[in-house]
Amino acid sequence: MTTQRIGEIIESSTTRFTAGAYELLAAPSFGALVRAVTRSEGLAVYGLVYEIRTGSREPGGRAVVRGRTYSGRELYDEEIYTENPDLAEVLQTEFSALTVGFAERDAIHQYLPPQPPPVHYSVYACDAAELVRFTAHNDFFRAVLFATPIPGDELLAAAIRAAAQARPDRREYLVRAGRDLATLLKDDYDRLAALLRRIRP
Repeated sequence: MTTQRIGEIIESSTTRFTAGAYELLAAPSFGALVRAVTRSEGLAVYGLVYEIRTGSREPGGRAVVRGRTYSGRELYDEEIYTENPDLAEVLQTEFSALTVGFAERDAIHQYLPPQPPPVHYSVYACDAAELVRFTAHNDFFRAVLFATPIPGDELLAAAIRAAAQARPDRREYLVRAGRDLATLLKDDYDRLAALLRRIRP
């Protein structure tokens, strides 16, 4: 299990949580599986990252343009961050995750945990081994497909692609995932077809 702490909870509810990343612009990828710790020993909450944003740390504040100085000097992209090291102090990157299950000691459950992770508790990136272990079953598919108001289909497709990439038997996992999706969306062929196109290798 990875020990790479990437942020801390700044908002939490039964179905989702938001974390502030410890490094500016260093959020996990869309669809990544992350793990948040809780006050209960041996209990951790899993979520899929569905939104990433960077903005001012000040409530209601906005970032200002820094790519052109009043003297006419032009700065581009990474140069702006190099020339303005204070940006790491005035901006914050945050990511939100949909809760898709929890681990209780050695058992993984793909339904909502008894309590959400507390504010200011740690969030960790899940490595390939942990992702494979969590996605050994696909019961969480339903929760993602019918969650609102998030881009559930895009999120699930990204999570499936990541889970397949983490396995040596990539094609076998994609076939199994496709069958599970077909069962869940048997009455919505257009949606199913669009999802299958998104996970195609």
